[in-house]
Amino acid sequence: MESEEAKKIQEMKTDLNLLLECLKYQMDNPLSQKEALVTIYSICQQNSDASVYFREIGGLMFIKNLAKSSEHSMVKEAALFTLGAVAEENVYCQQSLCTSELFEELTLFLSNDDSNTNLKRMSVYVILVLVSNNRNGQTLVRETGCITVLSRLFRTVFSNYEFNLSDKNVFQKYQLWSSVCSTLCVCVNNPQNDENQMFCCSLFPHANEWLINCMKPEIIRPICSFIGLTLANNTYVQKYFISVGGLDILSQVLVQLECDSHKTPSSAKLAVVVTKTMDACIADNPTFGVVLSKYCIVSKLLALLPHESLDSAEKFSIILALGHCTEDCEENQYDLFKNNGLPLMIQALTESQNEELNKAATFVLHNCKKITEKLSLSLGEYSFDENEAEQLKDISVTEKNLEEHWKTAKEILHRIDLLEREENEENIQRGRYKNISSMKINIQDTLKHPHAENVGGTTAEEDKVKSQPRQLQSYKSHGVISKACESDDQAKMLLKNANPINACYTDSGQNKTLHKATSSCDQNLHEETTFNKKNFVSQSSDHAFKHPTHIVKNRKQQLPEIDPFTLCSDIINKEVINFQSTDNHSKMLNYRCSGCIAVGKPLNSRNFTKLLHSCPYQCDRHKVIVEAEDRYKNELRKSLICSKKILLTPRRRQLTNKSTIPGGIKKRRIRKNFTEEEVNYLFHGVKKMGNHWNSILWSFPFQQGRTAVDLAQKYHNLVNCPKCAVP
Repeated sequence: MESEEAKKIQEMKTDLNLLLECLKYQMDNPLSQKEALVTIYSICQQNSDASVYFREIGGLMFIKNLAKSSEHSMVKEAALFTLGAVAEENVYCQQSLCTSELFEELTLFLSNDDSNTNLKRMSVYVILVLVSNNRNGQTLVRETGCITVLSRLFRTVFSNYEFNLSDKNVFQKYQLWSSVCSTLCVCVNNPQNDENQMFCCSLFPHANEWLINCMKPEIIRPICSFIGLTLANNTYVQKYFISVGGLDILSQVLVQLECDSHKTPSSAKLAVVVTKTMDACIADNPTFGVVLSKYCIVSKLLALLPHESLDSAEKFSIILALGHCTEDCEENQYDLFKNNGLPLMIQALTESQNEELNKAATFVLHNCKKITEKLSLSLGEYSFDENEAEQLKDISVTEKNLEEHWKTAKEILHRIDLLEREENEENIQRGRYKNISSMKINIQDTLKHPHAENVGGTTAEEDKVKSQPRQLQSYKSHGVISKACESDDQAKMLLKNANPINACYTDSGQNKTLHKATSSCDQNLHEETTFNKKNFVSQSSDHAFKHPTHIVKNRKQQLPEIDPFTLCSDIINKEVINFQSTDNHSKMLNYRCSGCIAVGKPLNSRNFTKLLHSCPYQCDRHKVIVEAEDRYKNELRKSLICSKKILLTPRRRQLTNKSTIPGGIKKRRIRKNFTEEEVNYLFHGVKKMGNHWNSILWSFPFQQGRTAVDLAQKYHNLVNCPKCAVP
């Protein structure tokens, strides 16, 4: 084994010596030199000791001089590529090549307009290798002015925002620009170089323009890497980046990528790259997190965290960014709390086995500890300033108050409508009912034509009369009729406004007419109400407090459905409104019965009549009203019965299904066998509704004549029959 390894090493040394000799004696043949350089590169890649031996025999310095002195661009490119590969494999070779002389030569290649794109690209590659992990190289690249040339290439090499990488020339320029970005990254960091960072921060405005105008991954990744490494651990550079609007632009890009992540998984990966750059900007200055609160970055990161295409390392970057956002910004802390960020952090702690990710989640929970304590002010365990407490209370209560404000606004609109309706009705009533004589004429017309005002339910007077009891009730609920009425003057005023019967007729002739008109009707009506007391009271309350239903059917079809009691109560309501509208009876009378002292109750034509009948002692004025009402109801009942338009008793339903033959014998039904569809309907109905045969009968289109008993018997026969199976 040892002899074989020694033999291989000896062969490798022999090959390198021969190739070096070939380079020296083939100066006039650039193709042979290029092939020899490529062979040297492959040997150094296969054996790590080959780079050391090649440096010892002077091959490294020869190739450096060849790249400088050769007249052929092909040889220069191959020589620079070989130098970079050998220096990348061995650190000693890197230190040997890291001289100001080589950096000046490379700077000359980059600044020369005659150099092609590949030669510039190979020069940038050598600079990248020499500067990477080498502080001496970072110093030389700045002192020789090489970093200035790189900055100029960063601005000018690739300036078109709309590009097509399928074009060969465009692709070569993009490769050069990408190499320049990578070289600038190693110039400022790894190890960190503050002076180079200060120099490269002048490129931030140009980088922001690229981020705004081009959202392609080929541009966002190199620029985010350059920005993140340039401002990392440097407070001055971070402040400058924020001052030129860099953090706002990163936030906008992140919001856009998070929206696109729902469609393309690559956008989620790219959003993580932007998140790392943003995190590097605020890591050392948590107060800058206020800028992110304007764009709701915390909620976007929480929405991005459970994405399926992200691995544990990318989720760790998101959680770490959340920790820095919420470290010293209460707006972001509340945003995390409001978007259920705490359960996500707890879930990450319990499910993940990655220690770094668990530490980051613990960091976020620790940051949110303060906001959770402030939100629990009701416990009284902590003391805060009054301004902070008020702000937190406002934040937590604002959303709840919105619904209450909407409800209050709807109530106010409803009250305004009621007041406008009341004012319009009062104006119409005052213009229509001017004196008591006109009221008497209207009552007589109503007795002659009992259906003229009620059929259809669409006349204006009927709507006004039916709305009067509801207005009295609403006035009571809104404080118009108050329970606290202690003085006599207040009681009199409330009685005048609330009592629908607070005035009476003064003309003796009119009293006689009303007395004759309603005495007989009231007697019959009183007997009817005592026989069916509960039904009448519930019906009266429904008509008094519910809105009338609008009927759009034909009037001839509505005649049999009119309730005479409702018609009577509506007419009495008109009388009550007329009493209230007269100005001749403004003075209060002496109270001598229960109708006179009924204060604080919602009175109308129905419960007021009941109240008067229940009183054994009635004053002269209320006695006249009761007698007139009884007479009127009696005449109305007779007129309705004689006209046969309205029946006071419900008709019996005629049984048309069962027919009879002469002689009173019932005719047997024709037997109809169940079809296959009916059997399916029956089984589906039982499966859905159980043994509710009437519901099944009405839910499926069975044949005419089927009954619930038929369905039950058929189902039991099918179940008990061994040949039939339930589907």
